[in-house]
Amino acid sequence: MNYENYDPCFPDQPVVDLYLPVWSNLPSFLSKPAFIWVEDGDLPISTLTYPQLNYSAHLVASHLLNLHLKVNDTVLILCSPGLQLVQVLFGCQRAGLRSVPIFPYDPSSLTASSTNLHHLIRVLSQTKPKVAIAQKDYIVSIQHYISLSSNDKKLSELLQKLRWVSVEDMEVVPNIKVPSDFCNSSLFSSYKGCKPEDVYLIQYTSGATGIPKPVLVTAGAAAHNVRTARKAYELLPSDVIVSWLPQYHDCGLMFLFLTVVAGATCVLTSPVSFLKRPRLWLELITDFKATCTPVPSFTLPLVVRRGGPDQGTKSLSLWSLRNLIIINEPLYRAPVIEFIDEFTPFELNPSCISPSYGLAENGTFVSTAWISMADHKGGGSTSFQIPTFKQLLPSARLAPATSDGKNDRDQDEEDIDIIIVNENTHELVDDGIEGEIWIASPSNASGYLGYPSLTNEIFHARLKGHLTKNYVRTGDRGVITGEERFLFITGRCSDVIKLRDDREVHPHYIETAAYNSHPKLLRGGCLAAFQISNTIVLVAELQRIDKQDPQLDEMLRKACERIKEEVWNKERTEVGVAVLVENGTVPKTSSGKVQRWLAKHKLMRGEMRTMIEVHFGATPAMLERQREEMDHYFSNSKTTRLSLLSLL
Repeated sequence: MNYENYDPCFPDQPVVDLYLPVWSNLPSFLSKPAFIWVEDGDLPISTLTYPQLNYSAHLVASHLLNLHLKVNDTVLILCSPGLQLVQVLFGCQRAGLRSVPIFPYDPSSLTASSTNLHHLIRVLSQTKPKVAIAQKDYIVSIQHYISLSSNDKKLSELLQKLRWVSVEDMEVVPNIKVPSDFCNSSLFSSYKGCKPEDVYLIQYTSGATGIPKPVLVTAGAAAHNVRTARKAYELLPSDVIVSWLPQYHDCGLMFLFLTVVAGATCVLTSPVSFLKRPRLWLELITDFKATCTPVPSFTLPLVVRRGGPDQGTKSLSLWSLRNLIIINEPLYRAPVIEFIDEFTPFELNPSCISPSYGLAENGTFVSTAWISMADHKGGGSTSFQIPTFKQLLPSARLAPATSDGKNDRDQDEEDIDIIIVNENTHELVDDGIEGEIWIASPSNASGYLGYPSLTNEIFHARLKGHLTKNYVRTGDRGVITGEERFLFITGRCSDVIKLRDDREVHPHYIETAAYNSHPKLLRGGCLAAFQISNTIVLVAELQRIDKQDPQLDEMLRKACERIKEEVWNKERTEVGVAVLVENGTVPKTSSGKVQRWLAKHKLMRGEMRTMIEVHFGATPAMLERQREEMDHYFSNSKTTRLSLLSLL
């Protein structure tokens, strides 16, 4: 796929920050909003124009450099979601500093058993920031936390070593006034910010398959990544983006940079506002006539259930939407069709559906299967013509190769090379055969901070017998099918369940079948299937239920039996143990991905809030034996024990 931007209307810049003076110098951009912040309710919106963002980046950079920080020093950003976070991110890049944006956890929630506490300790220990930037009230709460002797001593010591800087002291406000004598044209000749080869961002992986790792992203790789995404989604300065995604990592962070590269306008709100009232997302699309919006795959069924036409009085009109970008594999067709059928009466065009793929190790964006279908008009789900593979939607449309091996859609060298490889032999597999997805691209990150061996293994992979370019091993399974060579993400290598008959099954198929057995009792997207010895275990969260119901135990037992029956009927796979747990028990990442590895760990350690645990054809002592084996393993593996405890 060749998505690089060679359009003369979009002059390429080596780093994202340098797009700001490009747009700010254009008369048509003098009052054009770059970002708009919206709270749910009647609160006024806040606006940040391109000239204001450009000037605030200058102010932040000047303030930080006056602290005698050196180029490539690390800055921890603990700002609340909003426009100030955007201003600080661009200011750090202009100052030539490394940014580590993370959510500002409430200090009162940082208890000994809190994953937030251990993640904050991990970030501080691994990235070694010199300065932390936050709002004044948050800094006061941190200082109070440090003063209490009852709190975690290690975290207190790490926080105390930091130099704290408030956004208020840097005069970072959304409605900042740009002086008439501020000249940004000199930035191009004397730019002292991050160079393309400089690491400007440390972005942590989601933690879906293991403990989050710090990914080193260079300014040049990030610029290439968002230019690639801009071209793939055909974004223009006339576009309006709506995003409620977390602004600290992955797609939510990438879309901040993508907005600036495209010269577009992005309407932001918080994930909390969306989860409280999912219909807000559709209302923002309606109000701002949004053309593009990125959402995790769980969004569509959630909005159908809690944000549909009967969930509010405000009228909806989705005619403007051209790119509804769906992320977080697996991408099932059924909930997309359900969403299309629900909202086609509100002028949703099915051709806007944009199944996409990305990962932190490649900046974020990798590919999309979206096809511009301007000639397809209306028509409900029947006009949704993207193919499927085992119920899944594709995440890329790879150009077919000609007889000489070149891309017949574009003869230039591809910017993002996606291949499917046998994960054990490191040999290419034929189309139609599942394997590990490998990616080679200028967007590739530099590696993991503090993990040299793992960096070499993941970021410098090569095909067997080939002295070729380096590939990034994604750890994701995929398959390429059809003449258009659509790429389907089928699951994760580490999650694959191997059955006794030598078949392999991806746990999301088991989880989907289990959920469909009791959609009103179980929480969608809150199930985890995994293997203990040769037994498949299914953990499922319950909806809120009446724990005083005298028939509860019998009802839950029958539900477990129904789960086992449905999984067998749909997947021909035996569930050995079904565990129903309380609402909020199954661990998930901040972007909604189920952490199966952590669910397994918590279950084996007896840390699940279990309502019922039913064993089918197995002794009830099975899990207890496994817990003993894990304890024995920990006693002989100091590194593994400490790394897991650092998370838990």
